[in-house]
Amino acid sequence: MAEKCSEGLLNGAVPGERSKQDKSVKRGNWGNQIEFVLTSVGYAVGLGNVWRFPYLCYRNGGGAFMFPYFIMLVFCGIPLFFMELSFGQFASQGCLGVWRVSPMFKGVGYGMMVVSTYIGIYYNVVICIAFYYFFVSMTRVLPWTYCSNAWNTPDCVGVLDGNLSSHAAVNLTRLLNATQKRTSPSKEYWRRYVLSLSDDIGNLGEVRLPLLGCLGVSWVVVFLCLIKGVKSSGKVVYFTATFPYVVLTILFVRGITLEGALTGIMYYLTPQWDKILDAKVWGDAASQIFYSLGCAWGGLITMASYNKFHNNCYRDSIIISITNCATSVYAGFVIFSILGFMANHLGVDISKFCLLETLVTAIVDEVGNEWIIRRKTFVTLGVAVAGFLLGIPLTTQAGIYWLLLMDNYAASFSLVVISCIMCVAIMYIYGHRNYFKDIEMMLGFPPPLFFQICWRFISPAIIFFILVFTVIQYRPISYNEYVYPTWAISIGFLMALSSVICIPIYAIYKVCHSEGDTLLERLKNATKASKDWGPALAEHRSGRYAPAFSPSTESHLEVQPLHPEKARNEAAAASPVQGSNGSAHSQDSRL
Repeated sequence: MAEKCSEGLLNGAVPGERSKQDKSVKRGNWGNQIEFVLTSVGYAVGLGNVWRFPYLCYRNGGGAFMFPYFIMLVFCGIPLFFMELSFGQFASQGCLGVWRVSPMFKGVGYGMMVVSTYIGIYYNVVICIAFYYFFVSMTRVLPWTYCSNAWNTPDCVGVLDGNLSSHAAVNLTRLLNATQKRTSPSKEYWRRYVLSLSDDIGNLGEVRLPLLGCLGVSWVVVFLCLIKGVKSSGKVVYFTATFPYVVLTILFVRGITLEGALTGIMYYLTPQWDKILDAKVWGDAASQIFYSLGCAWGGLITMASYNKFHNNCYRDSIIISITNCATSVYAGFVIFSILGFMANHLGVDISKFCLLETLVTAIVDEVGNEWIIRRKTFVTLGVAVAGFLLGIPLTTQAGIYWLLLMDNYAASFSLVVISCIMCVAIMYIYGHRNYFKDIEMMLGFPPPLFFQICWRFISPAIIFFILVFTVIQYRPISYNEYVYPTWAISIGFLMALSSVICIPIYAIYKVCHSEGDTLLERLKNATKASKDWGPALAEHRSGRYAPAFSPSTESHLEVQPLHPEKARNEAAAASPVQGSNGSAHSQDSRL
């Protein structure tokens, strides 16, 4: 009895009141909190940690990059992460439904959907490449071990080849570097066999059937993981969120045992303090935090919308953000130990899933009727099929050019703009006091003073800083020696604008269709929170969200008797009994 009373109090019920429900039967919730944390970790930890963070460390002075990285994590990354989690959890809506808070800014949600579409398309191509290498590695001898294959060139030099068995050969090759460009067998296998790379982004060539098949496999896996929404994906993450750490650990143990690994790790840890004064290093650190945590993609809002209303998302945001940062640092040790080995081998100096659920949730929440909710599986299937078809061009001989174009333009500049407008809309249009009260109503305490200051002043300033340096430090994209043509770069800019342009277009549409005789009145009505903004469940709509009672609704209120046991006995005695002749009569004739 005490446990039930305690549970009722936690759910916001008062003593003697029926325990409130803290879960949505209609939309569904995570099975438990571990599923949400693991899913969020799996969402935040990805290519940005394993590839992009070590690359930026390599480019920006090794250990010197970590100082601005941690500064940006504390003052921008964690606060924005907490904002998105609390935003989605409070309203129990996806990236479209949450903008009932200020309908004019619903275009931000559409922009998030566009970004998630782009990222979902090319991320699954990366997954299909991983599937491909997984399948072809099931042989006794890996096909990229030696340089004696049909696709290899005379410049290929392998670790196990006999033509490079001594340090003398390494020193000799250093002298010949001016006339001979050395390549590894794995690089030639990748470019000349797997991709069969064309000479231009416009020359698509043929579809690489092995990659196409693996792309189909990757989309089938994604669909099966999400076939029942969070109920199925929550179970999958027990493996998908933890297994990468097992792989990283295996690679780390293998990496530090390689010759030259210590050289790479020392480069990683030793700061080049002269670079810390370079503004570009700070800009890269801020953009990396933004990229790796997954802010402004819509996924954080979507995943948090399946939380129970009183879940402590403040605690979750701290845990997930720190886990993400620690994974980046750990992956750096793995990558730089291997870089040290490669530098030693080549004789050179070392310095030279949830995205689909975002779309599905947004569509289902926006339509909102029972028909589409019951057929959410078919919506998921339709999105998966569309994603597969749109990913086919990325499996052609020019596919890697298009993949890098999408990676550089579709999810960089636009993320900064979307996040900046979201922060301003919540803090200054909806009002920071209102939002702080919402969080206190949900968590039982207001956001800490540090987060209040960051949300209102520091984080928007940092986001603006990233935006400015993204424009100032712009360099045309290239892939090795290949320089992208102007028309391809123009397509990249169009992809970047396609998500951002949703914001002003929808704002204009909303203002034009809002009530009011003047533009100012229309603007006020368009930015004012809609009547259905607030907690999704009626049990949680208290305070200023409590429904206003009218005489017509008071008659429908349920009256709780003072002695419920006595009332039930009297009701049972007065219940009608079916007679043998089909008529109904009361057991108490006096009634």
